[in-house]
Parts: sequence; structure tokens; C-alpha cells
Amino acid sequence: MKLRSLSLLTIALSAALSPLAFATEQSTDAQNDSAQTNAKSKQLMPSIEVIRVTGDRVSHAYNETGTVVLINRQQIEAIQPLSTEDILRRIPGINIKGEEETSIVANFGLRGLSASESKSLLLEDGVPVAPGLFIGNDRYFNPRIQRVDTVEVLKGSASLRYGPSTIGGVVNYITKTPDDGVKLAARVGAFNLREATLEAGGRSADDASFAGVVISHSSSDGFMDKGYEMTDAMVKAGTQLKTNQRVGIKLSYHSNDANISYRGILLEAYNNGERYNPAPDDWYLTDRVAIDLNHEWLISDTVTMKTLLYWSEVSRDYWRYGVDTAASNSAGRWVYTDNLTGNNRSFDRIGIESRLAWSHQLGNLLADSEFGLRIMSEESDDKQIRATRANDRTGNNARHLQDSATSYAGYLQTRIAVTDQLSLTPGIRIESYQQERVVFTQSNANAKTTNTEVLPGVGFTYELSNNAQLYGGIYRAFSPASNGVALDGLTDQQLDGERSTNYEMGVRGDTGQWRYEVAAFTMDFANQVVTGNSDPNLSQSNAGATEHHGMEFALGYDFDNGWVWDTNATWIPKSEFLTGSFAGNRLPYAPKVLANMSLTYQYDKLSTALSVHHRGEQFGTPDNRVDIPSNAAGGIWGGLLPAYTLFDLTAQYQVNEQLQFVGAIKNLTDESYISGLRQGIYVGPERSVEVGVRYAF
Repeated sequence: MKLRSLSLLTIALSAALSPLAFATEQSTDAQNDSAQTNAKSKQLMPSIEVIRVTGDRVSHAYNETGTVVLINRQQIEAIQPLSTEDILRRIPGINIKGEEETSIVANFGLRGLSASESKSLLLEDGVPVAPGLFIGNDRYFNPRIQRVDTVEVLKGSASLRYGPSTIGGVVNYITKTPDDGVKLAARVGAFNLREATLEAGGRSADDASFAGVVISHSSSDGFMDKGYEMTDAMVKAGTQLKTNQRVGIKLSYHSNDANISYRGILLEAYNNGERYNPAPDDWYLTDRVAIDLNHEWLISDTVTMKTLLYWSEVSRDYWRYGVDTAASNSAGRWVYTDNLTGNNRSFDRIGIESRLAWSHQLGNLLADSEFGLRIMSEESDDKQIRATRANDRTGNNARHLQDSATSYAGYLQTRIAVTDQLSLTPGIRIESYQQERVVFTQSNANAKTTNTEVLPGVGFTYELSNNAQLYGGIYRAFSPASNGVALDGLTDQQLDGERSTNYEMGVRGDTGQWRYEVAAFTMDFANQVVTGNSDPNLSQSNAGATEHHGMEFALGYDFDNGWVWDTNATWIPKSEFLTGSFAGNRLPYAPKVLANMSLTYQYDKLSTALSVHHRGEQFGTPDNRVDIPSNAAGGIWGGLLPAYTLFDLTAQYQVNEQLQFVGAIKNLTDESYISGLRQGIYVGPERSVEVGVRYAF
């Protein structure tokens, strides 16, 4: 196990109203007291802010020069989500490619980027959670919503502080820091869902130390019998070392056995309303262990250093049976052979990142600067086991290879207060990395490559009034080619990272009971990796180009009688290939229109919400094939996925300070829809009912 790396970012922010399609108010004294107690606990956990907030619950007061969305714990609990993607699909600019209701694998795209690719950075407490950012960037681990306190989404030039793969933006899940006492939550629901969560924590008498735990266990037979059993545990502790230093630790463990596969049902079965597990003997087995160490040093009133050290180990075993194509076509459903393949991978990562922030004067101007360094190492062990039904999950190792990458990153960013209203934020980020592949089953044959990316950017904010802020910027972002592409055929393909020059401008604010945000953006790719090269010795090249234009809108209104209305929409008229055989085609899983609306009502102890989500039509593959295969076709399926609209109804009743009952009807109209394609059709979950209880000691 070789690893050296570290990435830094973490968490911190207070609940803020944001123009979200499901904002809800929580106004009871008990809830306000709980929020204040939780804020005290979170202050003890040193962290690096992904999104920096100024002011108190003011929707426009951000230092960030890009689009910002914050979803706090009260909003999350009101939605009663089964997965993080239940939250993400309600946010402007984000499209979800659903595969099953708990989103074991994260499939989302930002601003016209394909939801089947990974060109946006996914973090938990500022730490990358995709197992291989450089070696593969596959999202084989998706944080569980049960441990999440706040969701942050950052787009635009402000994401220059992070990397790699921030072309679409950054999604950060801030985990819970348990309060004093004990909280229990349980829910049951359709498909034999059973879930229980325990939160327990405590602080020292002087508030200088804390410790807590969040443990969740859930199981379900799953929609279409895609069952799972999941256990997730997290321990946090922190203490103040001196008056100017704090330290914190987070330990986490995750295990999930899921009866899922790449295969979906065939077209005729879908049209006939058949809903069954198309691969009942395939299993996706995931385990993850992780440690984060945070340190904060207040060097002076104007200088702060924050350091984060992290390590994680992920194992993902994917056992899939082979298919008899001729028999499948005759039967109208997948027919399997007795040959079993285990595509089994493990990933290790270690990293360290430090950020030094200081306030100073630049000439006669006030400025805030931040300088950061990161070292990170990743390694994966990839085996392909050939087994049989008679000898399940054991057999010959047909392929064994090891991918590794070591990366170094540094950035410098300065926010300059040019006037009382105008601030400029220039910055630069440099990422340098080396990738290596060793194939043990080919006599240890190996290859390596190196690359360095220089990523400049500049952004601004301008206070139009006390209630409105104009913002914008231009920056360069990149996504590295994976080891399998950069070292295709065990040859250095001499590839740069896929680069995009991004532009954004928007306005956000509130006035009276209204709140709003509008943003326009352009992303211009000039060197995407494609198959083919003028050099006969190489198979890949940076010859692809795509272009994305769009706008995001959000609007909300608080009535005086307990009603709250929120809506948002995303319009992306262009998400298009500019070169190659797909020139003029639209990117897959990039709908032109996404929209959300919610209407919430609170009366005394009862809170209810009706939410609506609409996704426009989208293609499944770059060739923009319209018809979905009618037989047991091989490879990744294409076709035009029709638009759909979903309605969810949720309710919460606060019996007293300790006891709360919750309930939800999801997909209220029982809409039948295609959520995605791979080797068959993924069907979106049918109407389901869930009920639960929360109790605080």
C-alpha cells in the first residue's frame, strides 16, 4: 500500500437562506435552541471552509465569486431523502442519472456536463471521496445522507481553490457534529425499507472539547428487488490545545452489500409494466474506512493556518454473471450463463493540505489572501476473477494490475477590496501529477506519464445595494485523463488534462419577502480526450472540443401566513460536440431543461411540503440515437430518454421538544419513467410511502 497525499478543505458554515427549490422554515423555540447548540459543537471542530459566508442568514452575502447553494440540516430533514442525490436533483444546474433509489454510486452532472462522467469534484468535509481522482475518478463511494448536516454546491471561478475536476463545480457534504445528548431516528417504508440512526455526543464543562458518534443501519428489498444492507458509522472528537489552536479527528466506516448490476430491463418488459431485478445474482459490495485529522492555528489576529491530513481505503467487488445473448432475445429478458466475473478493485489514498490565510494591505487597499499546498497519493489494485456458479466468488485471476498517481498542487488567491462595493479576486492554481500502471499478469509490464496544469482565474463581487450582489468571473479548470486512457496500451499517450475555460456572471439578493438569483455561464472545452491520433504510435489525443451555454434561475417568496414558495430552473440550450464524428450532437445526459418547485406550509407544530421536479428529455449516448434498443443489445445503450415530472409530499409533526413524527409519499402520481440507460433500462422508483420518528433525549 503506497500512499502519500493530502487534501484540505473542510467545513464550516451556518445555516443560511438560499434560493432553493425546497426551502422550509423551522421556527419553534426547540429547533432554534438545537441549532445554536449544534453551532457550538461545530465550532470546536477545526475546518477549512469550502464556502465562506459573511453576514447572518443573508442570501447574497458571500465572498465567493461564483454561484453558491447551501442546504442546511432542517431543509434536508424536511425532504426526508434516502440519498444525497435526492437533495442534489433539487439544486439548479444539477442533473442526476439515477440507477437505484439509494444512489450507491454517485451519478450527477453540472451545467450540461454528462451525468455519466466525473468532471465535478465531490468532497466530504473538504476531503475528496471519489476513490481515484487521478487514476480513475470513478465515484464508487457516495457519502450517506444519514451522516450529512449541510450540503454545499459551489460553481464558477470560486472553485479555483479546489481540484482537480472542478469544471462543473464542487459539491461538499458537511457531516454532522453530534450535540450534547442522544438522538434516535427510525423509518420504515415501501420495499420493506428499515432504517435506524443514532446520534450521541457530549462536550466538556468548559466547552473546550467534544466527542460524538453517528451510526446508521438500513436495509431494503429495494424497488424491483434491488435490495441492499448498509451500515455507516462515524466518530468525531475535537479539543482546544491552546487558546489559539484546535485539533479534530473524524473516523468513519461504511459497508454496503447491494443486489445491483449494470443491467436494466429490456424495452418490451418496460413497456409492458414489468418491474423485476434484471440481474438477480449480481452483487456490488463496498467497504470504506477513512480517517481525517484537522488542525487550526490562529497565529495572530490576522493570520490563520489550517491543515488537514486524510487517509482512506475503499474496496469495491462487483460480481456479474455472463449473458447468453441469443437466449435473452428469445426469452425477452436477460438469460445468464454459469460464468461469473468479479471486477474487484481496492483504492488507497493519503493526502495532506495546508492553507495559510492572512488579512493585509495591498498598497492602500484592504486584502485577504490564501495560499495552499497539497500532496496526495493514490493507488488502486485491480483484479478480474473468473469464477463459476458452482464456485461462487472464487477462481482464477485473469487480470491483475496496479494504478497509482502522486500529485502536487499549490494555489494563491487574493480578495482585494477595491471600493466598499467592489472586490476583485485573482488567483492561480498549479497541479502537477505523475501516473503509473503496472500489469502483473503481463510480466510486470509498466508505463508512466507526467503532466502539469496551470489554471489562472479572476472573479469579482459588487454590492449593488444592501440587498443585492453582482458576481462573476473567468477561470480555467481541468479534469485529468485516467490511467487507463493516459497509459492506453501501456504507452504514454502524451495527454494533457481535459481543459475548459469557464465564464460566469450572475446577481443574487433579497428584498422584503422575495429572494432571487440569476446566473449565466459558458464552458468552452478545447482539448477533450478522443480516440485516435495522427501519430501511429499513439491511440489517444487531445483533439475533442465541446461547448456549453446556459442560465440558472431561482426565486422564492415567504408569505406572512406560514406559506413559503420556492422555484428554480436550469436552461442549457447548448451542450454540444464541436469536433469529431459527433460534431453537432448534444452531450449525453445533459437535458436542456431542469426545473423544481416547492410549496411549504407551517402551522403550529405541523410542517408540510409539496415539491415538484421536472427533467427534460436527454440522450443516452454521444451518437444521439433516438430509438432505445428493442433486444438484448450489448455495450452501453443509447436512446432518447423522455422527459418526466415527479411530485413528492412530505410532512413533519413536532409533538414536543423531544418527539417528532415524519412521513412522505414519493412519486405521488406514480409516474413511470426511465431514469437512465446502461446495458438495459433503469426504471425510476414507483410511488412509495415512508413513515418515521425522531426522538431526542
